[in-house]
Amino acid sequence: MVSLQKEFAPRSICFGCGPMNPDGLHVSSFAGADGVVRAEFQPLLKHQAFPGVLNGGIIGAILDCHSNWTAAYLLMKGSGLVVPPCTVTADFHIKLRAPTPVDAVLSLTAHGVEVLSDRVKVKAELRSAGRVTATCEGTFVAVKEGHPAYHRWEV
Repeated sequence: MVSLQKEFAPRSICFGCGPMNPDGLHVSSFAGADGVVRAEFQPLLKHQAFPGVLNGGIIGAILDCHSNWTAAYLLMKGSGLVVPPCTVTADFHIKLRAPTPVDAVLSLTAHGVEVLSDRVKVKAELRSAGRVTATCEGTFVAVKEGHPAYHRWEV
């Protein structure tokens, strides 16, 4: 199975999810038949805020990218497109609910709670060993020609 990022943006340099960023986080999102988009992420020691605990900025980056890809995928499917539109984050809010360990593979899930023609409201969760450590809610918007992010995935 190929991730959404590798299928639709194999040359992306995004820090959070770009396959071509050698220093990036390489979030890889996979769409499920149930409409939920899932990913796993293995933090590195350099991602720590303090010993054993993942930095909140890294948590924000992985939830932002994963949620953005969820929105792009849902817009693609809802419009019958063969490639997702370029989407950007309009807003997102992270709640850090518990310390997130760096010594375990983390699970991300995201789903759309409102899908309109050009935007999606997404809810996402980050889990470690089944425990929710962070949640995200955000709005992700498809951009049109003239926006700096338009066709950014084709870098």
